[in-house]
Amino acid sequence: MPAPALFMVSGASQYLGAALAVGLFAIMPATTVAWWRILVAAVLLVAWRRPWRRVWTARTAAASALFGIILAGMNLLFYVAIDHLPLGSAVSLEYLGPVAVAAVAGRGLRVRGAIVVALLGVLSISGLGLDWSRPGTGVGVAFALAAGAAWAGYIVLGRRIASGRSGLDSLAVGMAAGALVYAPVAAGTAGEALASPALLLGVVGVGVLSSFLPYAVDQVALTRLPAPTFALLTSLLPATSLLVGLVVLGQVPSPGEAAGLVLVSVAVALASGAGEAPAKA
Repeated sequence: MPAPALFMVSGASQYLGAALAVGLFAIMPATTVAWWRILVAAVLLVAWRRPWRRVWTARTAAASALFGIILAGMNLLFYVAIDHLPLGSAVSLEYLGPVAVAAVAGRGLRVRGAIVVALLGVLSISGLGLDWSRPGTGVGVAFALAAGAAWAGYIVLGRRIASGRSGLDSLAVGMAAGALVYAPVAAGTAGEALASPALLLGVVGVGVLSSFLPYAVDQVALTRLPAPTFALLTSLLPATSLLVGLVVLGQVPSPGEAAGLVLVSVAVALASGAGEAPAKA
C-alpha cells in the first residue's frame, strides 16, 4: 500500500477509535475509557516489542516513562474534551499544540502565517461554531486546549528521546508507565468494562484502533513520506475527524465549526511544511 494511503488509514483508525470511545461514555467515565485505551496499547506494545531485550539506563528509562506519562495524559484530556464537544471541533482545538511548537521553534513568514490562521480557526470554532449555552461546552474547550498543550510537551520530549534508540521500544515502556500512573483515575470504574464480553471487546477495540494500529502503521508510512506530502496529509487529519464524527456519530458541524476546521487545517499544513508540526499522536 502506498505510504500516503497508509498514513490516512492510520488517521481514520485513530478517529474511528475515538468515535467508538464516545459510544462507551454512557457506560463508563471518559477518563476510564481513556485509561483502558492506554492499558490495551501498553500490553500490546510490550508484547510486540519486548523492550526488556534492550539495555536501559536509569536516565533513558525515566525519559521514556515521562514521555509515556505525557502522552497518556494527553489521551485522558482529549477523551474528556470529546465527551463535551463534537469530535471535529475537539481535534481542531487540540492541533493548536503542534502549531504552538512551530511558533516557538520556527522562523519565517510561513510559521507566522500558520499562527495567524490557527488563531482565526479557533475564533471561528469557539466564537461562531460552538453553542456556549450547552452545558459542558466550556469544559470541553478547556480540556481540548489542555490536550493540545500536552501534545506540545509530547513533541518536545519525543524529539529528545527519539535519537539513538527505537521509538516504539520507548513508547512501549512509556505507555506501560502511563497505565500505572493513571490507574487511580479509573480505579473505581475500570471493572465495568469486564461486565460483558461486548464491553471488554469495546475497550480493546478503542486501544487497538486509537493507539496500537496508528503507532505501528506510522512507523512504516512516515519514513516513506516526502515533506510536502507529509504536510498535506497532516492538514487533512482534522477534516478526517470531522468526517468520522459526521458519519459514525451523526455530529453535523455548524458553519462556524466547518470554517474553523478549514482554517486549522491550513495552519497545520503551513506548520508541517515548515518542518515543525508532527504527525498525529
